[in-house]
Amino acid sequence: MSDRLVLLGSKGGPALRPGGPWPSSSLLELGGRAIVVDCGLGVTRGLVDAGMSLKALDLIFVTHLHSDHVLELGPLIHTCWTAGLATPVTVYGPPGTNDCWLHFCRAMEFDIEIRIVDEGRPDIRDLVSVKEFGEGTVLAEGGLTVTALRVDHPPVNDCFALRFEHGGRGVVFSADTAFFQPLAGFAKGADILVHEAMLEEGVERLVARTGNGARLREHLFASHSLAEEAGHIARDAGVKRLVLNHLIPADDPAIGEADWVAAVRKTWAGDLTIARDGLVVGLSGQKAASGEETV
Repeated sequence: MSDRLVLLGSKGGPALRPGGPWPSSSLLELGGRAIVVDCGLGVTRGLVDAGMSLKALDLIFVTHLHSDHVLELGPLIHTCWTAGLATPVTVYGPPGTNDCWLHFCRAMEFDIEIRIVDEGRPDIRDLVSVKEFGEGTVLAEGGLTVTALRVDHPPVNDCFALRFEHGGRGVVFSADTAFFQPLAGFAKGADILVHEAMLEEGVERLVARTGNGARLREHLFASHSLAEEAGHIARDAGVKRLVLNHLIPADDPAIGEADWVAAVRKTWAGDLTIARDGLVVGLSGQKAASGEETV
């Protein structure tokens, strides 16, 4: 397994629109581990399309409990189970993640019980361990280290950036956050920084077409980062590549990749990738995978 990052879902927010991208989820293959980061709607389909065997599900990390990051957590695990998963899965998430999993299992109790008896499957509830985390070291196992930093995503208090390191390589996910300068220190020298991004002109059009535009606008600007702010963090961190992800808006026909590039180039002159669903990003020192576009 080559080290790579696959952006499974690239849009910010839970809504789906015809022909548009899916909400947040990523696959990080690092040090021989297949790591799912966030489980927005569409994560299972994205993993299949990325070529991952569902029976190989191993590690899941949830940055926070907004629906566009956790809605498909239970369905992902359950679908992997019906595909033949019979090995342990560990889910790492903020406080409340275990409740999400337990309530899902309760909702699916009829199906789970009947498949155990009728199809001879192991009990899915025995396969899954949920470990809730706060700031600091989350995992140190087999050369893989994962650390967490609480970021600024009001009104969600337990929202965490994550740094994955193995064999001298590092990949950082900002999670959802307003501009947060400590993130630059947390991401220092990383091979890839995956950072959320908004375009101000797109936000104005987005809120104009919703019924709660004023409240939505207030939330977006209090809780998320503009593309140029993501570039500021990448520059201060000295990362090798910035990946703009969790794009807001991601489905405005008046906005193209050139608009994202123009915004982030105000603050970031280095290697840059603008996310789209299914895009593969190779880690530094490797040839870019097919399908990867860089600017």
